[in-house]
Amino acid sequence: MKITFLGTGNSQGIPIIGSNHPVCLSKNPKDKRLRSSVLIEKNKKCFLIDCGPDFRYQMLRSHHSKLDAIFITHEHQDHIGGLDDIRPIYFNMNSPIPIYGLRRVLKNIKKRFFYIFSSEKKYKTSKIYISIHELDNSKDFFFVENFKIFPLSIWHGHLPILGFRIENFAYITDASSIPIETIKNIKGIDVLVLNVLRKVPKNIYPFTLNESLNTIQIIRPKKTYLTHISHMLGFHEKIEIKLPKNVYLAYDGLIINQK
Repeated sequence: MKITFLGTGNSQGIPIIGSNHPVCLSKNPKDKRLRSSVLIEKNKKCFLIDCGPDFRYQMLRSHHSKLDAIFITHEHQDHIGGLDDIRPIYFNMNSPIPIYGLRRVLKNIKKRFFYIFSSEKKYKTSKIYISIHELDNSKDFFFVENFKIFPLSIWHGHLPILGFRIENFAYITDASSIPIETIKNIKGIDVLVLNVLRKVPKNIYPFTLNESLNTIQIIRPKKTYLTHISHMLGFHEKIEIKLPKNVYLAYDGLIINQK
């Protein structure tokens, strides 16, 4: 399994427009982060987790032009803002692209991208050919292209969202707490991707660095890659050298080959 980090930044990305913060002014390419998303490839199949507003550029620079499914963690703009740009992928593949998410999330997508689903003639030329698959009433897992996918229940503040597990790889973003049942489902996993926003304490916002590290100690994955990073975390090279063994900061363009 090949995992490509298309983006590793938070909702604003790095650099932030108009910011003079030192991290935003960094010349290190690893400090430049598009909105978080990963591409998963195996057996000539290609899956995307989240489709943010940087999706078009992410696909162009990673030289990918097909998708067999899209998994959506939640409905915030940095996770669905690029859905309009899947049109050329449909034209290349000539096949509807399935999108999986919670019923609430898919309802939001239908409202926000109403013209995709409209039967009105005036919207016909703008139509994106996708198929919608609700996960609210799903069992513990579902199958896509013969892959067993486990939706993971996560809390983003007071909002229930999803993470996803595929084989021995799990992806969790925007978590502020993880239910015990979800932790059991990924305990000792080979590769975990987990969000970290900043160092300083917070209220209901996604994990700080200490909270992420504490969660990693509980889950005990073989390797962890941190993502959904804000400029407030600090410089990539300075944070990475302080991380525990087998915990790494992900960066845009990072590729993991998972057996």
